[in-house]
Amino acid sequence: MPSFAQPTVPKARVEKIPAREAVRVRRPSRNEALDAVKTLIRWAGDDPEREGLVGTPDRVVRSYEEFFSGYEEDPVALLQRTFEETDGYDEIVMLKDIRFESHCEHHIAPIIGKVHIAYLPSNRVVGISKLARLVEVYAKRLQIQEKMTAQIANTLDEVLQPKGVAVVIEAAHQCMTTRGVHKSDVTMVTSRMLGAFRDNGETRREFLTMIGRTSI
Repeated sequence: MPSFAQPTVPKARVEKIPAREAVRVRRPSRNEALDAVKTLIRWAGDDPEREGLVGTPDRVVRSYEEFFSGYEEDPVALLQRTFEETDGYDEIVMLKDIRFESHCEHHIAPIIGKVHIAYLPSNRVVGISKLARLVEVYAKRLQIQEKMTAQIANTLDEVLQPKGVAVVIEAAHQCMTTRGVHKSDVTMVTSRMLGAFRDNGETRREFLTMIGRTSI
């Protein structure tokens, strides 16, 4: 019986999305932002000058300053302070169940969930609070979950240059639960594995076990 050589399957290519994505636009003045909110209120069918709504434009603008404060921070600069005195520690460093609130860039509706981050240090580590702040920087922007997952992982990989990085995000999207298909109790899961977490099955399984999952 003739034998056929199996085709060589090329190794999956991991696209590196640049950690820095500085999108610079001309910001409107505060008064322009207030007027925009008033326009949306009128579009909704109400009067922005009535008593219950007269203060709403200011409250919305102040909320946006908080919701999207991530545009004011450089995630790479955030991780610059690292520590090399680790006594040779070379096991997984993990911070899990990092709660975040973001907004989807398609409907500006909330995305609420949690992030699990792990890395396998090469010769330096970073303070764990910086991992939580890294999540905040990217969450406080208009986002899609897939992009946010890649941004967190790629930034850690670029700055720390570890042996591997793993990021998993589990989140509920209000653009799906409160409008459109109106499907509640639905969680979206995304992952980004680099280095040892992508190439070494044992390291990957150890990470997944630590976050209470058997697979992604």
